[in-house]
Amino acid sequence: MKYLIISTIAFLAFSFTIQTVYSEQGKACYYSNKFNGKKTSSGEVFSQDNLTAAHKTLKLGTLVKVTNLANDSTVVVKINDRLSKSSGHVIDVSLKAANKLNFVRNGFAKVKVESITTSN
Repeated sequence: MKYLIISTIAFLAFSFTIQTVYSEQGKACYYSNKFNGKKTSSGEVFSQDNLTAAHKTLKLGTLVKVTNLANDSTVVVKINDRLSKSSGHVIDVSLKAANKLNFVRNGFAKVKVESITTSN
């Protein structure tokens, strides 16, 4: 009984530290090569060889799983840059991420974006 009570308390304490998982669907694109080597909003230098992305509102440093809805390819990327508020995309990813999602030839894809880390 004591073990059950301790387990329940630990579960409840852990449950309150996790925020609601973010999820959205929309259009994704990948960065142009002209951004390679330039600073991102987070201060990191952008590289097409990293698994990174830009998003309008998610906290910088958040890890998200991106799924290409046309072929079920997935990749985990770190948000390290900002999209403009007027962008029609939900996310822009690096070339390496676009390759893993199999949409480089098309230039864009319909995707699902889900956060997998919580912000503090």
